[in-house]
Amino acid sequence: MDNYALFTKSISLKELGIENAKIQYQLTPNELHDITIQSGQGVENSTGALAINTGEFTGRSPQDRFIVKDSITEDKVWWGKVNIPFEPTAFDALYKKVTAYLSNKEIFVRDSYVCADTNYRLNVRVVTETAWANLFCHNMFLRLTNQELENFTPEWTVICAPGFIADPAIDGTRQGNFAILDFTKKIALIGGTGYTGEMKKGIFSALNFILPVFKNTLPMHCSANVGEDGDTAIFFGLSGTGKTTLSADPARKLIGDDEHGWTNENTVFNFEGGCYAKVINLTEENEPDIFRAIKKGAILENVVFKAGTNEVDFEDVSITQNTRVSYPIDHIDNIQPGSIGKNPKNIFFLTADAYGILPPISKLTAGQAAYHFISGYTAKVAGTEAGVTEPQPNFSACFGAPFMPLHPTKYAEMLSKKMKDANVKVWLINTGWTGGPYGTGSRMKLKFTRAMITAALKGQLDAVEFINHDVFGIAIPQSCPEVPSEILNPRNTWKDKELYDKKAAELAHKFEENFAKFKEFANAEIMAGAPIA
Repeated sequence: MDNYALFTKSISLKELGIENAKIQYQLTPNELHDITIQSGQGVENSTGALAINTGEFTGRSPQDRFIVKDSITEDKVWWGKVNIPFEPTAFDALYKKVTAYLSNKEIFVRDSYVCADTNYRLNVRVVTETAWANLFCHNMFLRLTNQELENFTPEWTVICAPGFIADPAIDGTRQGNFAILDFTKKIALIGGTGYTGEMKKGIFSALNFILPVFKNTLPMHCSANVGEDGDTAIFFGLSGTGKTTLSADPARKLIGDDEHGWTNENTVFNFEGGCYAKVINLTEENEPDIFRAIKKGAILENVVFKAGTNEVDFEDVSITQNTRVSYPIDHIDNIQPGSIGKNPKNIFFLTADAYGILPPISKLTAGQAAYHFISGYTAKVAGTEAGVTEPQPNFSACFGAPFMPLHPTKYAEMLSKKMKDANVKVWLINTGWTGGPYGTGSRMKLKFTRAMITAALKGQLDAVEFINHDVFGIAIPQSCPEVPSEILNPRNTWKDKELYDKKAAELAHKFEENFAKFKEFANAEIMAGAPIA
């Protein structure tokens, strides 16, 4: 872990406008761990991991994410509620304030890179106000050797100053916290929030612009793994759909769990060097890889200990439901060396459909794949504290709308082309409800979902009969190894077939309502993938 413990290169940050700072450069994980504890900013848990509290913000703040509107971004970014424009002059003024704030302080600097494929590598320098934020970047970004550090030149810079609070009336922000991308200056500027995910997602958002615009590479909010035969599988899915769980397969090696690129050379590479996993209700039985990764070098965020101990109570959500852990990917045993896979053969769109309408597995045409990719559907079950049991649809374009600077159809068209060029099969997997909606039906058994994915990966569904869903038009297999045939068609699992038909039409209407804002940009093939009813 401390492979560069003796590295002693000294750097200056004057070119960034940070003067007379006490620079702690490229400290080892152990050093950052110890400094955090000694400064009273964190404690060690029973398994040796560092536990910290991120302060007021325990998650991202999408309304406070901005992109500088300039000659690079003006005509390319899809401006709106997701990508909020920020004036270049306002950025320059705010940047000067932040760098003045960090001057004369002890700060932590880390050089690293993103994109495991050397053809797409992007060097990143991170400047943080706290030691634990620097450790997070050690875990999440790709780590350099001493030799690579000697000649390192940063292309992008992340500056994170949670102690700096903006003045909205003067600085042009919405409130005191902000995360701003400037593609001309190649800076991600973060202030007023200690939530570490803002650094990770800032660089992810930058890559979601850089790779498609300049490198003809599709960025993806997905997990990916590789089989024994070298075939790569890609898993898209929003939170709660099983993306992390289902890509952790003992028979396949993990490329990464969250952010990847799909290149012209038909390879899939991880952007990152680590994992940032939710730990709410974590158990060793359900998520053994994540549970065992929580050891020295890992950082737990906003967790609560059991009374009188330093043992984490993963069920305690008194601080936030978004409890997290970050760790280097080598904390997991079954990983793909180099974090690159070739020969993508199967893509899985995961949804937890709480309405119980979508089939547990179905095969998509290219048009349907693009339509469902742009839709990015899952359904949330409302909290019982509100007394609401009716599911709520949740659409997030490209399964990652908050991080996509371009119009979603740009990514969808790239996906369609790559699917066709590589002859990739696309499957829609419903890990949600069967036999009725939430409250009536039951959650699809994990062992059945795993069996369906395994059958698809092994080509065992290639020769079976398929019938099209009456409303969504997607192809449902009539049999699948290790799965009862009667659950494959969701209509068969409902006692009241007429009610199913009615609810299926209602869900289709929700898809159509959501898609209305994309319609004028979508080509005929994509529109042909829409629900029939």
